[in-house]
Amino acid sequence: MSAQQERTFIALKPDAVQRNLVGEVIRRFEAKGFKLVGLKLVKPSVETAEEHYAEHKGKGFYKGLVDFITSGPVVAMVWQGKGVVASARKLIGATNPLTSEPGTIRGDLAVDVGRNVIHGSDSTDSAQREISLWFKEGEIADWTPVSNAWVYEN
Repeated sequence: MSAQQERTFIALKPDAVQRNLVGEVIRRFEAKGFKLVGLKLVKPSVETAEEHYAEHKGKGFYKGLVDFITSGPVVAMVWQGKGVVASARKLIGATNPLTSEPGTIRGDLAVDVGRNVIHGSDSTDSAQREISLWFKEGEIADWTPVSNAWVYEN
């Protein structure tokens, strides 16, 4: 991975999987020019969910987050590219879909904050922590798309 490249963790929550939105979300990230380097369908354990949402432990909505993310399959992904963490946050939109801008994933595809379709890392530090939680050594592919010359200026 080059110095200007970074990685982010994206999870399509059980509502996105159940609503057949996986392809649409992947299409948006690919159209932006980001590179998919990790992808798997998993049903998270309670332990993984608790660790993933550890920063919210003790808050009133914590149990609901854990219960929901473990209620069905999740598509866990690692995306790579220049500024991918900040850009992904813009693509995703505000946590509450009702205040998310049209054109964002949540603004276009979700209605309720409790069923907001997607999670994305909020910083490069969070991304590293989340990627190591959801992906084992060897599950991330390092490759170079032929389109890089058309996405990135030298």
